Amino acid sequence: METIELGTSGRRTTRLGYGCSGLMGALGRKESLALLEAAFDAGVRHFDVAPMDGLGEAESCVGEFLSGRRAEVTVTTKYVVAEPEERGLMSMARKILPGLKPKPVKSAGRAHSKHRRANFTAARVRESMEHSLRALRTDRIDLLLLHEATADDLREDSGGEGLMRMLEDAVAAGTIGSFGVDGEREKVRTLAIKRPRYSRTVQFGWSLMDAPVPAMPGFRIHHRSRTDNFLGFKAGLLEDKVRCGKWSETVGADLADGCVLASLMLKSALMENPQSVILFSSKSPEHIRRNAETAGDAALEAAAKKLYGVVQAQAKGRRAIEAGG
Repeated sequence: METIELGTSGRRTTRLGYGCSGLMGALGRKESLALLEAAFDAGVRHFDVAPMDGLGEAESCVGEFLSGRRAEVTVTTKYVVAEPEERGLMSMARKILPGLKPKPVKSAGRAHSKHRRANFTAARVRESMEHSLRALRTDRIDLLLLHEATADDLREDSGGEGLMRMLEDAVAAGTIGSFGVDGEREKVRTLAIKRPRYSRTVQFGWSLMDAPVPAMPGFRIHHRSRTDNFLGFKAGLLEDKVRCGKWSETVGADLADGCVLASLMLKSALMENPQSVILFSSKSPEHIRRNAETAGDAALEAAAKKLYGVVQAQAKGRRAIEAGG
């Protein structure tokens, strides 16, 4: 599988990475470990997780998986604005309701900006980082991302050791390989321009429905290559038989086949963002293996490029109509 330097982390990894947000939660530990094993066996060497994934249990699951493999893989985790008691409630909820599906923590993100800045401090981020190190059973995090931070959140502290100094010291000590930010595309782009020192790596969603990414500072990682609503996109194609037929003819592939469509969307993300890591998530070992095969299948490149072209042509036409109306 194709590899790439993971930003400024000093590590090299695969361009295809596995997103661990679906681990634990509605899945048991045995099933979650089996998914990680399937990704590793398929050749994937980058794993992306967060403290709140899997009702707070995903990091420890990844930590168990890493045993004996740490030198072979790279790991991203995040600092998410969440109080310690929220982590405890998430863990308790999983024990009481093992089938409960985890949901992103949103309450802190709606808080007043002054309160949010109080959460983006050296002490808070260090505490989260140390918690993640213990859960992951490692002495090094390859990439630490500040989740949904804003430029206002990352203003330098007025007193004491600043967040930037703490992050740079952690890099110097080898505790983290590098750091960056993740969140929504436009917010991350704004943050990268206003706070480039924090944006050594930027992570946000990208699919073939999106325009090419404008130049911005930092190494890029993308997720959601199949959009937030793949089933809706597929259903729309199936309902419009004329469009589906024309696109299939142009692309040279049967886009009514969901597996074909999904593979070409992933391949498109890899091709249109050649200097980036592309993340995917799946709860199916079979789909994990298929995604890994897609990443290395050069025969799909022409069709993926054509699919991106027809989707972009439609998007541009729609934007032109909206602008004219």
